[in-house]
Amino acid sequence: MRILVINPNTTASMTTKIGAAAKRIAAAGTEIIAVNPCSGPASIEGYYDEAISLAGLLQVIGEHPGCDAIVLACFDDSGLDAARCLADCPVVAIGEAAFHMASLLANKFSVVTTLARSVPAIEHNLHRYGLAARCARVRSSEVAVLDLEHAAGPARAKIDAEIRRAIEEDRAEAIVLGCAGMADLTASLSDQHGLPVLDGVACAVTLCEGLVRLGLKTSRLGGYAAPAKKDRKSA
Repeated sequence: MRILVINPNTTASMTTKIGAAAKRIAAAGTEIIAVNPCSGPASIEGYYDEAISLAGLLQVIGEHPGCDAIVLACFDDSGLDAARCLADCPVVAIGEAAFHMASLLANKFSVVTTLARSVPAIEHNLHRYGLAARCARVRSSEVAVLDLEHAAGPARAKIDAEIRRAIEEDRAEAIVLGCAGMADLTASLSDQHGLPVLDGVACAVTLCEGLVRLGLKTSRLGGYAAPAKKDRKSA
């Protein structure tokens, strides 16, 4: 089984971290191919970054035919619908995957993400997926995405403090980490706080493996029909 894991931003070090998280959880015999576009934003923080990342994301999908499944490793689930139209295999985004898995483990979960500007997009997705009622709150740790690349910086302490507030104030029973760049923190934070802490990369890889084993693919009826062939102008 070959799973393509796409980091939609252009920061290669983050792609390496995401790929390592995917490989740690993947079953024996699953090949993880972790890639990022050559063009686009260095990080995705809000609606504008998301919009300018989409062309690079879709190009990467076109350049990697023959994969059994695709993981979109941006917690805003950037480009998910378009990717499902384009790809011939299942496409799972890390936000949706983590929300669904958290809802199987706890009555209420909170999300701890990066900057406040990312909160509205995550809240929108929770409503879209029908899981808003299961989420106690989406919290921002005020950690920039690229700050997660510096292990010696204050990022982990800020995330840790926000988790503590989520447990005390939200009565959260599980925590979803709201950025692929947090993937390496999951185990230590879960042990420290004594509750499930979910990383969307691991959740998405696990769901992809299950879909492939079941022989399931994205429906082509309706909204996820393959793109119609038409003239497309370029500058």
